[in-house]
Amino acid sequence: MTGSDRTSNSVQRRRWVLFAFIAVIALCFGGLLRAGIIRMPGQTANSPKKVLLNIASNLAPVDLATFKNGFASVIDPVLPAVVNISSTKTVREPSTLPGFFSNPFLRQFFGNQLGPQQAAPREEREYSLGSGVIVNPDGYILTNNHVVAGASDVEVYTQARKEYKAKVIGTDPRTDIAVLKIDATGLPSFTLGDSSRLKVGDLVFAIGDPFGIGETATMGIVSATGRSVGGAIEHYENFIQTDAAINPGNSGGALINLHGDLIGINTAIISGGGGNEGIGFAIPINMARNVMDQIIAHGKVIRGYLGVTIQAVDPDMARAFGLSQGGGALVGDVTPDGPAARAGIERGDVIQDLNGQPVTGPDSLSVQISEMAPGTVVHLKIFRNHATIEKDVTLGAFPQKGQMARLGTGRIGTALKGMQVESLTPELAQQLNLPPGVTGVVVSHVDPTSAAAGAGIQRGDVIQEVDRKPVRNMTQYQEAVSGLGNQPVLLLINRDGQTLYVVLDPQ
Repeated sequence: MTGSDRTSNSVQRRRWVLFAFIAVIALCFGGLLRAGIIRMPGQTANSPKKVLLNIASNLAPVDLATFKNGFASVIDPVLPAVVNISSTKTVREPSTLPGFFSNPFLRQFFGNQLGPQQAAPREEREYSLGSGVIVNPDGYILTNNHVVAGASDVEVYTQARKEYKAKVIGTDPRTDIAVLKIDATGLPSFTLGDSSRLKVGDLVFAIGDPFGIGETATMGIVSATGRSVGGAIEHYENFIQTDAAINPGNSGGALINLHGDLIGINTAIISGGGGNEGIGFAIPINMARNVMDQIIAHGKVIRGYLGVTIQAVDPDMARAFGLSQGGGALVGDVTPDGPAARAGIERGDVIQDLNGQPVTGPDSLSVQISEMAPGTVVHLKIFRNHATIEKDVTLGAFPQKGQMARLGTGRIGTALKGMQVESLTPELAQQLNLPPGVTGVVVSHVDPTSAAAGAGIQRGDVIQEVDRKPVRNMTQYQEAVSGLGNQPVLLLINRDGQTLYVVLDPQ
């Protein structure tokens, strides 16, 4: 090979190295552009969509002496930000022949001459009225999920007598929150307060459109915070309770403080006759705001997931587990291979502390976990076997069909009297839809007049433990319950595939 040939080859190799280097740089640059790490001039970063909200800055107490002629100065400015919502839903109902023509005796003689016994389903339109609050001048509205659930058409009417077709941006049935959008700008909107600062006794005003008669304001106080109503309303319960009159049609309306700041979304009442009886509930605005932000940014709510079922610890349950007092959240079941299971949390643990803050009950724990992002590491203090231990858990993402559910208190005021059990056969286990491998004895009868029936023990419940001792068959059950006397008994019950603890107290 001549010197000129060697020089030519060397130049060619340098060119190839240069081309390869440029190609690598181009690929890396393109990847960074796609990832949003670097941007070209005029290019915006890829970030979740956010809606501009007006957040209250004045948190100082209000001197009631300034309200010499009432509270018009608080209510008048916010009335235009409360809207009426009308939703329409199409339902299909089967249409059957009148009872006379569907009589089997007549059809025996006339046969098909009477026509088909069941006609085609009929479509009917159902109408619903509610309220909503404008939280952004560009037309974002908060209301209750139950106001617009399943609606085909949603219309919004403002105080200025304008009508808009509304788009449902997203809903969250677990908190009963829905986010709507109307095509408008420059709208009056609420300033959002801080619901965590509310105290029992604070003056509040409920504004909405009860019974569709028009905007109405009522006054009351905060009767309680962090209220739960036993799962009768929604899955995440952290309600503000108020005696301000809330009536049908107020759902989705505003609960405001003396500054006129929005601190809650009215959602429900407890009533014996369907009207106001001074017990109303509102969703705290801090919770509603978190839900709205996620719906707008992601199209859904992404919640933290611990992977346990939990229940309340009442005094009877506390004594059964060796605690000096009630409180905390008792782990009734642990999802296999879930975040809690991977961290070593066990059934029967009592979660007493979350990130340095006491856990007052299952509702507070559920709400706090749900408001954390998946991947968050939480520090738990747990009472187990008369000792306190600590666990760090990395939260997962709440599944669409989550298994974390708040159970009842499990309190039972009598012993085993009035309750009968039988062996759990494979056939029975299949009928009860129990997971494979479940053992125990099944409750076959509960005397309807017994305290056990009144406390919630049901036919089909499977008893798996008695006083923390496994029960796999009738023999073990008889051994476990013999000689109990008048002592309280702790049972582990499997109901519909989930376990929970109950205390049977003969006293």
